[in-house]
Amino acid sequence: MTFKDLNLTTSLLQALHKKGYLEPTPIQEQCIPHVLEGRDLFGGAQTGTGKTAAFALPLIQIIAAKKSAQTHSSIKALILAPTRELALQINDCIKAYGHGSGIKHTVIFGGVSQFHQVKDLRRGMDILVATPGRLLDLVQQGYIKLNAVEHLVLDEADRMLDMGFIHDIKKIIAKLPAKKQTLFFSATLTPEIKKLSHTLLHDPVLVSVAPVSSSPDLIDQSIYYVKKENKKLLLRHLLKGTDIEHVLVFTRTKHGADKVAKDLNSNGINADAIHGNKSQGAREKAMRGFKNKTIRVLVATDIASRGIDVRELSHVINYEIPEQAETYVHRIGRTGRAGSQGKAFSFCASEERSYMKSISKLINKKINVVEKHPFA
Repeated sequence: MTFKDLNLTTSLLQALHKKGYLEPTPIQEQCIPHVLEGRDLFGGAQTGTGKTAAFALPLIQIIAAKKSAQTHSSIKALILAPTRELALQINDCIKAYGHGSGIKHTVIFGGVSQFHQVKDLRRGMDILVATPGRLLDLVQQGYIKLNAVEHLVLDEADRMLDMGFIHDIKKIIAKLPAKKQTLFFSATLTPEIKKLSHTLLHDPVLVSVAPVSSSPDLIDQSIYYVKKENKKLLLRHLLKGTDIEHVLVFTRTKHGADKVAKDLNSNGINADAIHGNKSQGAREKAMRGFKNKTIRVLVATDIASRGIDVRELSHVINYEIPEQAETYVHRIGRTGRAGSQGKAFSFCASEERSYMKSISKLINKKINVVEKHPFA
């Protein structure tokens, strides 16, 4: 299938051709026709699947088709994203695909002066990309009106919930027209996500991209069976030597991530934690430190770790085993990139053995067990 088969306009096809995109990804192939039909949609997709284009392309087409030469545009599509980085990325995509369509769009986010954002908004916008906090702030100041919104997109909804945006999102939704098209994207399906999607979506189409089921061959995988209370001792033991230069450590909870980082720092090992309760500035600082190697260990929750792309990362450690086998594959895929060898260690307590069984089944591979270690 090509993009031509998806009934996209000539200007969009030209924009895609310019970027060298000829064939849609599975999520684009499945989403675009439904979005063009005006259906509500729940998209289960990880980052890197091409989901931004899956909603941006049809929305540009719908809005451009209705757009008259009126002098002032009102916001027709509102796209909510959890972070500044993602919001900017979405806006860049709209800029590239919407070139020549006459669509006006902008992006707003916190952590910077609102002056230029307000100046942009005064020109009138067709598509607004926003982080929830700054959007609410500007709505309350009277700079933004959401009464004409016809399309709402929640991108990385699970990450927004993880970052504590649920109350902001509910306040925003209360200001939108009842009749609208809603597109909801999430990489995970937690009870909270199910509950939120049920309140927002009307007779939705469910689109899911098949999860990754194989682990890269270049990653050497090992399991350490260890009592839960001895995990921190095992981690310190492994980090004593110089073999592990740079490591990403995964925990299941935000509290767990903080605890691990604190313990390492108090034992002279440079570490920082990254999760949804950290401010944007604190997350950026931690990422900078990890990339320039002033921080040796970055402890992360799964949702906060999205978008971490560090070259030559030698090790990933599953301090806690994920409940979803697919999550394990995504975690360990952070190492062993660009043809280099990587190592993934998993600390497995007795209550986590069933998770490891599911993982072995999914990747269809027996994982090496390290029997000789001080806390076996």
